Amino acid sequence: MLKESTLAVAAALHRAVVPAGDYWLHEVKTGQTFRIVDVDGNQAADTLFYNAGDPFERYSATDTIRAQANVYLGVGSKLLSTDGNVMATITADTVGRHDTLGGACATESNTVRYALEKKTMHACRDSYLLALAEHDHFGLTKRDIGHNINFFMNVPITEDGGLTFADGVSGPGKYVEMVAAMDLLVLISNCPQLNNPCNAYNPTPIELLIWGEGA
Repeated sequence: MLKESTLAVAAALHRAVVPAGDYWLHEVKTGQTFRIVDVDGNQAADTLFYNAGDPFERYSATDTIRAQANVYLGVGSKLLSTDGNVMATITADTVGRHDTLGGACATESNTVRYALEKKTMHACRDSYLLALAEHDHFGLTKRDIGHNINFFMNVPITEDGGLTFADGVSGPGKYVEMVAAMDLLVLISNCPQLNNPCNAYNPTPIELLIWGEGA
């Protein structure tokens, strides 16, 4: 289901544009609304969620999929934590499908998925590690990089239960928006991947916006 937001961009408390290959790490408070914009279309925003008060509680793909009985996310989806708590609810979405299964790219997976010579290429896991190293006051390390959501990414399930990485279903200016149900620490790797048809082999910027509680 597609649903547009009623929030005005001019009223946002926070706006940031993140180039492909870079990361964004920011707190989103309880009740605040958080939007990810696919600026040029068919980008992949690989996103991790942590409880800002206790980062050892974080987004759980398995609990989220089981609770909503759907592997894809859309309007009304509740993102559940490893403790079974609701972390956020998607309240607006102009894309209609977001991946929970594909995971974030790593140099190792790039060699399996594409070719051995791709190992030296930058990957989302590198961006996560850089973010945690540059913000070590959160006390998170590589062992805390768990399940992620690939917003805007199209990963259909085949009839035999496999995964395929297909052309994206997003487009320029499309977005997904959610309301935080707890104080969140949100870490996004704006995917640098040049080999994935999901972004038409052309990684592009994303924009992040935050509105205050009750907006």
